[in-house]
Amino acid sequence: MTIRDASPEDADACAAIYAPYVRDTVISFEAVPPDAVEMADRMAASHVWLMGEDDGRPVGFAYGGPFNPREAYRWACSVSVYLEVGRRRTGAGRALYEALFARLADLGLRRATAGITLPNEASVGLHAALGFETVGTFPRIGWKDGAWYDVAWMQRDL
Repeated sequence: MTIRDASPEDADACAAIYAPYVRDTVISFEAVPPDAVEMADRMAASHVWLMGEDDGRPVGFAYGGPFNPREAYRWACSVSVYLEVGRRRTGAGRALYEALFARLADLGLRRATAGITLPNEASVGLHAALGFETVGTFPRIGWKDGAWYDVAWMQRDL
């Protein structure tokens, strides 16, 4: 897999990769998959957005954006990684995240955070393997598909 900076031309591919997480899972609490225009706007608002490609074909992305807009939080960021369906547990998520963390640190950011809908053993395991520690869980914070879900928050130093 090749990792590179994403560009606005990647917005369609990112929207396609992300859509199944919105439509078919509770991993994302969004109700409607964002279109390419919305994804391009999100890319522009992020600190770093990386694209993973396999033989030139987009297969995943990772990004880090502001954790909170208040000044005191300027050294922290929120991160996420998404892979095309069927690519989990291949090392692609780890590779995207490792490249992302290096870029975020180069920008002067010091702490990465991630919110994970529970249960999600694969995501919790990936984050723990990359040095994230659970700092808290919001019980029954999100309602989707007729049920309440907890969200664990994890963080790591950059």
